[in-house]
Amino acid sequence: MLLRNKEKQELVSKDKKDRRDFEQIAVLASKMGLYSQVYAKAVVVSKVPLPNYRFDLDEKRPQREVSLPLGLLRRAEAYLGDYFSQKPRYTESSPYSSFSRCSSSSSIATEEGLFEQPEPLASSKSVIEKVLARRSSQLQEKQQAWQKSAQGRKMLEFRRNLPAYKEKDGLLTAISQNQVVIISGETGCGKTTQIPQFILEAEVNSGRGALCNIICTQPRRISAMSVSERVASERGEILGDSVGYKVRLEGMKGKDTRLLFCTTGILLRRLLVDRNLKGVTHVIVDEIHERGMNEDFLLIVLKDLLPRRSELRLILMSATLDAELFSSYFGGAPIIRIPGFTFPVRTLFLENILETTGYRLTPYNQIDDYGQEKMWKMSKQAPRKRKSQIASVVEEALGAADLKDYSPWTRESLLCWNPDCIGFNLIEYLLCHICESEKPGAVLVFMTGWDDISSLKEKLQSHPILGDPNRVLLLACHSSMASSEQRLIFDEPADGVRKIVLATNIAETSITINDIVFVLDCGKAKETSYDALNNTPCLLPSWISKVSAQQRRGRAGRVQPGECYHLYPKCVYDAFSEYQLPEILRTPLQSLCLQIKSLKLGSISEFLSRALQSPELLAVQNAIEYLKTIGSLDENENLTVLGRYLSMLPMEPKLGKMLVLGAVLNCLDPILTVVAGLSVRDPFLTPMDKKDLADAAKAQFSRDYSDHLAIVRAYEGWKDAEVDFAGYEYCWKNFLSAQSMKAIDALRRDFFSLLRDTGLVDGNTATSNQWSRDEHLIRAVICYGLYPGVSSVVHSEKSFSLKTMEDGQVLLYSNSVNAQDSQIPYPWLVFNEKIKVKSVFLRDSTAVSDSMLLLFGGSFSRGDTDGHIKMLGGFLEFFMNAAIANMYASIKRELDELIQMKLHNPRMDIHSFHELLSAVRLLIAEDKGYGKFIFGRQILMPSNTTQAQVQPTTISRTESGPGGDNSKSQLQTLLTRAGYAAPTYKTKQLKNNQFRATVEFNGMQIMGQPSTNKKSAEKDAAAEALQWLMGGTQPGNEYINHMSMLLKKSKKDHQ
Repeated sequence: MLLRNKEKQELVSKDKKDRRDFEQIAVLASKMGLYSQVYAKAVVVSKVPLPNYRFDLDEKRPQREVSLPLGLLRRAEAYLGDYFSQKPRYTESSPYSSFSRCSSSSSIATEEGLFEQPEPLASSKSVIEKVLARRSSQLQEKQQAWQKSAQGRKMLEFRRNLPAYKEKDGLLTAISQNQVVIISGETGCGKTTQIPQFILEAEVNSGRGALCNIICTQPRRISAMSVSERVASERGEILGDSVGYKVRLEGMKGKDTRLLFCTTGILLRRLLVDRNLKGVTHVIVDEIHERGMNEDFLLIVLKDLLPRRSELRLILMSATLDAELFSSYFGGAPIIRIPGFTFPVRTLFLENILETTGYRLTPYNQIDDYGQEKMWKMSKQAPRKRKSQIASVVEEALGAADLKDYSPWTRESLLCWNPDCIGFNLIEYLLCHICESEKPGAVLVFMTGWDDISSLKEKLQSHPILGDPNRVLLLACHSSMASSEQRLIFDEPADGVRKIVLATNIAETSITINDIVFVLDCGKAKETSYDALNNTPCLLPSWISKVSAQQRRGRAGRVQPGECYHLYPKCVYDAFSEYQLPEILRTPLQSLCLQIKSLKLGSISEFLSRALQSPELLAVQNAIEYLKTIGSLDENENLTVLGRYLSMLPMEPKLGKMLVLGAVLNCLDPILTVVAGLSVRDPFLTPMDKKDLADAAKAQFSRDYSDHLAIVRAYEGWKDAEVDFAGYEYCWKNFLSAQSMKAIDALRRDFFSLLRDTGLVDGNTATSNQWSRDEHLIRAVICYGLYPGVSSVVHSEKSFSLKTMEDGQVLLYSNSVNAQDSQIPYPWLVFNEKIKVKSVFLRDSTAVSDSMLLLFGGSFSRGDTDGHIKMLGGFLEFFMNAAIANMYASIKRELDELIQMKLHNPRMDIHSFHELLSAVRLLIAEDKGYGKFIFGRQILMPSNTTQAQVQPTTISRTESGPGGDNSKSQLQTLLTRAGYAAPTYKTKQLKNNQFRATVEFNGMQIMGQPSTNKKSAEKDAAAEALQWLMGGTQPGNEYINHMSMLLKKSKKDHQ
């Protein structure tokens, strides 16, 4: 029936028999090419894939009944009335009236034309040409002088020994004759440092040095910085002369810089304001094999740009490249292969390691020791019935492995090998073996992420040999570390001291640590994948590719013969995929889609279809829908005025949105801290052996159910301590990362500068911080930014449960301040991100009230009756008196208009909207969560309530009234007259010896308040049901009769 009906997408059954027989239904559906899923009380068969959770089929989805004290409502309405009485004056005096509401005609400083330099007059052209010719001659003389000097000749001799130098002439010829050239250079060939130099030297020698402008992108900050330093050194210059670098927050670049190394993001930012890359002669994209999202996006943009800039040259480089794929993408571009130069590397896989060292694996010595949480980790890492993804991938390879050439104890050890573990104990054993028995040389250990690095470092520091600073220099390298700390890995240790570097895949390519001789490779990397169907990112360790394993191995042979210990069997390596999955196929695409629109590249879906490998259509649709939800795209996928601002801010759209509103509402300083804090590694440290002390230290910053406000207070305390030069001591006492605090401080300055460029703030910080002490307003601005990341908070006797729109039940990360409390006096949490590990976890959350969510969340629509409000397609449902709903709708409409006016006219003074903002601030400050959650509420009738009375009148729990002698009788009379079955009651005894009852009727459940006995509890539940049915009106006999008639009519309508 479903297959024959072209209009119908799915069949939904709530029959118990279908749920019981679901396995047979699923098999049948699969044979027919259909999808099936069982939800709480429903079985769904569909033509399209089904998500894990459907809120529309969740009968226990929380719905919110909103209530406000009459006094609070009257005060808010008074402010609103005063505002409306003066609104014509605002409108007439506001420059907003001269702006078009259409997004396409909005004028903001990012418009391309404002950034382009005017064409010089004919008279000045000749002057400019003379200046450039003189500068080119100076560059030529300087380069020739260096090449003739003793140091220059010595450096040239060194460079001539590199394989890339032998291909110099062929490379330059290919680049001059082709607009795109693909270079596949093996590890150690010198491509990263030499090819940009070849181009620069050739341009300078030909007298075009001053016209030359080379940009070379690197995937990581540390690569851009270290390579630029190396190239400047090889040219006998200081960094910032003809060679420079630019990464976020840092740079070294002068007026004479002709070769700039930068991260890919920096080049994309330039494209935002200079779509034709005016003046750029060469673009080199290095390490293209890593297939980061920015790199794939850049390739589409550059491919479109090349026909408009016929003189521009594009060079794509990588150590290990699927060259034919890239060549085909650029219309058969020539491929140049450069052989590598590495010293021999002795390679040992796990079976070789076990055989040669005699180390034995058992089920218990592979458990990664994370300090005090060792027992918890042991239970997590113990063998499980259900295999992890890591184990499943290699299961077949392990089963088919031929190990007959190895000893019985090695084969026995391999049978015990646990793929899910990193192997801290084995790593410690091998490092100790290297330090005691092997030749001198540094060791590079590849780990999966910061947690593993810090935990292993902590373990090694307690070792008698590896923790002895006179024998071992133990360092870490991670992308979140400050540049100054990252650079320490390049320093050579004192004589007799062995350097050990613990790093992620950041150390795989581009950077060369000269003294590395030994490499330990765990074979895994923490990688984000994206489940588009459930709209959920997943962060799980995964096996690396063969290309990555080869890169890691090559680190040991860059400067001398080395050894590589792969901590996994050879058969597992053989099962690895050849290349890593491109990032564009495994991450959410919101930021990318916003960039596409900001660069005016047309339809998002059509543009991404031109990618080297196109992302899943559903992932693109999810991103577009998200951008519409947060107001940065309109229904036609055009940038709104808010979207234009967000495209100028180099951060996630939600953080940019938060920053924009903080500037609009003059509470910028704390919002700068929140956004900067969410852009760096968590500043709160949790050492495993001091977890209780660390939690207590964090608690002092988090007295109001917000991880974000905790960051604000921690930063303010650090800033005060810095005045007295006590910042490090403050961080040490409060278990804070000094590195993160400094990064937050630097980002705040950077973000403020960006906002000043947009015109939203001026140099007067006092104006932009007039309300920075209003914590209710700050909480509301956080809600504005993080929406639609919202979860309900429903309390039980001892704890609470959380539900989101796409996931249903979710959990909080254990380090959240909200995870430490059993009760949260707010109905909602807004969160920065959710990650699926095994369950879905929310990270960085702030509790918010009904008023904050209604006024600062996204748009809402009116429901089926007066006082019924829906958000997020019906996931969020609010029920309230019609007067309250009308007030919220009016304030939200005016607040949204105020924000739009301010964005169109940044110089507008919002204090002329004092009455409106007073109403907003009053509601978010004094909404104490007067409402309650209800479940399974159905709309039985339209509300004709026009009474001025708003606060529900309390219905008698015990006194007599029409329809019976108490609320139970009244409810039964009402329902039976309307033709419904009599209500039933379920009563539960609470731990404080009180009773709470739930009344059920017509598929609904309504819970009463705790009472001293069962009878009173049932009356209270009945009273709650009556209060809901009657909108708070005191039941009289005439009203009971009228309500019964309406219920009868509603029942007929639904049959």
